[in-house]
Amino acid sequence: MTIDQQLELLTARHVDLFSGDELKKKLEIAAKEGRGLRIKYGADPSAPDIHLGHVVGLNKLREFQDAGHTVVFIIGDFTGMIGDPSGKSATRPALSKEQVLENAESYKKQVFKILDPEKTEVRFNSEWLGEMRFEDVIRLSAHVTVAQLLARDDFSKRYADNRPISLVEFLYPLVQAYDSVMVEADVELGGTDQLFNLLLGRELQKIYGQHPQVVMTLPLIEGLDGVQKMSKSLNNYVGVNEASKEMFGKLMSVSDELMWKYFLYILCRPPEEIDAMRARVSSGELHPRAVKDELGRCIVDRFVGEGEGAKAAEEFARVFAERKLPTDMTELALEGEIGLIDLVVKAGFAGSNGEARRLIQQGGVRLDDVQNKDIKAVIPPVDGMILRVGKRKFARLSLS
Repeated sequence: MTIDQQLELLTARHVDLFSGDELKKKLEIAAKEGRGLRIKYGADPSAPDIHLGHVVGLNKLREFQDAGHTVVFIIGDFTGMIGDPSGKSATRPALSKEQVLENAESYKKQVFKILDPEKTEVRFNSEWLGEMRFEDVIRLSAHVTVAQLLARDDFSKRYADNRPISLVEFLYPLVQAYDSVMVEADVELGGTDQLFNLLLGRELQKIYGQHPQVVMTLPLIEGLDGVQKMSKSLNNYVGVNEASKEMFGKLMSVSDELMWKYFLYILCRPPEEIDAMRARVSSGELHPRAVKDELGRCIVDRFVGEGEGAKAAEEFARVFAERKLPTDMTELALEGEIGLIDLVVKAGFAGSNGEARRLIQQGGVRLDDVQNKDIKAVIPPVDGMILRVGKRKFARLSLS
């Protein structure tokens, strides 16, 4: 692959790039020296569930790997173990070493659905941060001014609104920047919300006598609601480890406008191919539902397995178009009558009594297709009774 071909591949779909000329120069030098570039990407160990929003960045990392470069996947275990006051209403809880390692293993299993493990270097930032003394932290802090940190958009807004900003929050961008120094990153990728931290890495590398990393940001795609960025906490996500029918069903719920972004950023379809499909939809030649069906099939095939998309599409049509029961559903044996809240939790359709209560009150729970909004209801189950929660969760009850 020539340098120009690499540039065309690697810069596709980006938002910010500092800078294209620097990236070309780095590629030329690396080619002469017979080596690949080191591409840094950071992950938060407190949230190991990877969804399609993360796939945007992982796709780009894989493109760098396909061009012969190495991904340095940094798991922020040090910061995870001390907690993260991120400016939200509640701080991110500190994790134990065991939790971090467990989450890291989960991360690796999921990211290697996309990344090439042979071209991935997994690092934990406790390797270097855990060895630092307090005087080292002070020396590191001396390289950045408060004015520089307040230039970050969210910090400046909170400062102007007289809302508190902890010193730890000021240190986190510095820690992320120092990671770039320690792994000698040539390029760092992140979402558009990470631009300040990524640029700070460039500045710190200069101070430590390194060539500054190229910074590339990628878009934050909206979740299923079409408004907020995809997030597990907002429950508008599609996880890469979800069951095929759940994944397909969620994708069929996205808006017609949003599906084009998923084709571009999740499946990496060429813009001209997407434009051609849009033109066919606009002319009435192609129905949006058929396009969405293809989107769902392709994404399920990619993350669950070849051929699973077609199975999920058939099941979706059976349940939602033909209004039939799914062929495969949870079998739940009960010994006798049970409270409706307990039933929803026991079926695994809610993680807590509180969540089950909300689902019932919102009308999301049905028994034999009859809605039940009574949180105090006690159910005398009958063999073959069908519990349905939401649009895609079914269980067949039986008496043991």
